Amino acid sequence: MPTASAGTYLFGIVPADVEVDPDARGVGDPPGTVRLVRHGDIAAMVSEIAVDRPLGRPQDLLAHERLLDATVTEVPVLPVRFGAVLTGTDAVVDELLAPNHDELLAALRELDGKAQYVVKSRYVEAAVLGEILAEQPEAARLRAAIRGKSQDATRGERVRLGELITQGIEAKRQVDVRRVVAVCDPYSVSMDVREPAHELDAANLAVLAKTADEQQLVRALDDLAQEWDGRVKIRLLGPLAPYDFVTDLRPEG
Repeated sequence: MPTASAGTYLFGIVPADVEVDPDARGVGDPPGTVRLVRHGDIAAMVSEIAVDRPLGRPQDLLAHERLLDATVTEVPVLPVRFGAVLTGTDAVVDELLAPNHDELLAALRELDGKAQYVVKSRYVEAAVLGEILAEQPEAARLRAAIRGKSQDATRGERVRLGELITQGIEAKRQVDVRRVVAVCDPYSVSMDVREPAHELDAANLAVLAKTADEQQLVRALDDLAQEWDGRVKIRLLGPLAPYDFVTDLRPEG
């Protein structure tokens, strides 16, 4: 049981009939052993953590995600938001498992055999700029006008050219996102189109898919990557815990 200087860290919810790898470790320094707190047909994956030490180091977040992502390859898991700590086993049951038992069990059953995959794609800068300059005469004219001239002397032209390039990338992104969605759709249970995290992002999707369909999804995206070779770089991450498809889990109280 936790002491006054320790708490119970929450990772996620799993079916009660699973077992935890005895070598699994949680967050903190030193990381605690991961165990299950069971209630009815569900269980919380937890570990003990010292509450007098800061939690939030990059290695803590990585440990949290690593455990959840490894779990989803074996059983359904509902991830709990990083950083959730309760006072002990009784609090895990009373504040999370008991009041939400039926809803959590239904969600686990819905996610059985499924995992999250993230499709990240980014434009090759030279390629997308070449497309925009070829398609927009004004952009090509401005590019030629500023070549070899100082920034101060061509400030207005540079600002306008930047606007045209940004607008051109956004227009291409809208088209290309629809294409990636269409490619993933036959293998998707649900999808979440994320906002671009970088000005050259082409498409950033979270896809909830059956793990049995993973290889088909991989092949479909490989085909698209070959079609877009030299224009867009595509990466597929997963299987991951279904972070984008689970309502934010918070203990009551």
